Amino acid sequence: MGVFTYESEVITAIPPAKMFKACIVDGDTLIPKIVPQAFKTVEYIEGNGEPGSIKNQFNYMKEKVEALDKDKLVYRYSVIEGDALMNKLEKITYETKLEASPGGGSICKTSSKYYTIGDFEITEEGIKAGKEKTLQIFKAVEA
Repeated sequence: MGVFTYESEVITAIPPAKMFKACIVDGDTLIPKIVPQAFKTVEYIEGNGEPGSIKNQFNYMKEKVEALDKDKLVYRYSVIEGDALMNKLEKITYETKLEASPGGGSICKTSSKYYTIGDFEITEEGIKAGKEKTLQIFKAVEA
């Protein structure tokens, strides 16, 4: 097993606490309304969104909430089942941290860790689509 890490940043005009609430805390209900083509349904199988909760996203992906720190504006979850793993990944772990930007908005720092099975190697090309989707969601929330 190997681990491939990818980091990115998105800058938005919305203050960190407000963006964290919209995208993370209220994201399961808010984002499907704002970007229905990206997210159709989110259903909790276990828990209520706190660490240890497991949710079914899009009916083809299961995610586990690893950490939710509303004070430090940090959220970490793992994709543990579904099409995104392509039968070549054990899991994908995402960590999102929001910080204040000098202009009064926020900097969203995201770290993605891809845990591969066997000799499979993931390329940055394969990750760009996910980054673009995240950027579109942030811009839609911002608007």
